[in-house]
Amino acid sequence: MDRPVVACVLAGGIGSRLYPASRSDRPKQLLSLVGERSLLARTVGRTAFADERYVLTREAFADAVHDHAPRAGVLVEPAGKDTGPALVYAAWRLRDQFETEPVLVCLPSDHHVADDAAFAARLERAAEIAVETDGLVTVGIEPTRPSPGYGYVVPAGELEAAGDDESGSDYAAVAQFTEKPDRDTARDLVEGGAYWNAGVFAWTPSTLLAAARDSSLAPLVDALEAGNPDEGFDAAAPISVDYAIMERATDVFVTPLSVDWDDLGTWDAVGRVLGAGDETGNDVAAGEVLAIDATGNVVAAPEKHVSLLAVDDLIVAAVDDRLLVAPREASQRVREVVDRLREHDTF
Repeated sequence: MDRPVVACVLAGGIGSRLYPASRSDRPKQLLSLVGERSLLARTVGRTAFADERYVLTREAFADAVHDHAPRAGVLVEPAGKDTGPALVYAAWRLRDQFETEPVLVCLPSDHHVADDAAFAARLERAAEIAVETDGLVTVGIEPTRPSPGYGYVVPAGELEAAGDDESGSDYAAVAQFTEKPDRDTARDLVEGGAYWNAGVFAWTPSTLLAAARDSSLAPLVDALEAGNPDEGFDAAAPISVDYAIMERATDVFVTPLSVDWDDLGTWDAVGRVLGAGDETGNDVAAGEVLAIDATGNVVAAPEKHVSLLAVDDLIVAAVDDRLLVAPREASQRVREVVDRLREHDTF
């Protein structure tokens, strides 16, 4: 490809559903939940194919990001306003830093990927498709189950031929995005050939900024072009790039990837990645567990001993002076605990 490929890793969130491991001063992307390296370090490592790598984060995390990704540049967003404003800001910042306009590959910092080589190859291909189509490209993960916890991408017909690539057809126009459906709808989507929306994208800065000008983020683009990013972020409402741009834009394409993947946003997901349980029948992220008639629990208790008696499918997370106990099926609701703690300034 005759232009640089730049990886942009989003690492500005906290990860409130992984409380109490994640806190306001200890975001989940800096944690080592499923291995020795942090989620951020693992993610940046998957982007070694790129000509340049940047991490987009908030000011409070910038120094820590340097420690976890010393070979990546750091972009500091003016405020945390979800992925829509963040990615528009990154496109604006990176557009003019190269002699030739780059193609950006944008990805979250908190995902589990079992096959880094296959993932990197698909991201490289997504960058090529973005240039070939002059469009917005999303990587769709081939689903392994009808999960209501993920968004879905519905392709508009068969995959297109991959140009002179002999590997066959590898992208399609997008018919629609569906965000976190109920289980029955998720089953219908999977049976109909939909992909999981992994939040992994490729585009040129000019293409994304043009699409943003036709969205609710237009005032932000105007402010950026006028050299007033702080003013633009002050006026921007928090919104995901999916809602703000992808669901409304034309020339949106999906390229599929079949790989063992998970979004490590909840304790339930951490349990899935850890496997089908250790010798106790539980998924232990940290700590020592004694289990008696207890299986399917997710335990994260660094330097602590946890005894489980006649309980199944719980989250038991004890970090520092905080303890969370909840049904595993309620892992998406942990954010409610954090919201309540924030009301009392105790998060």
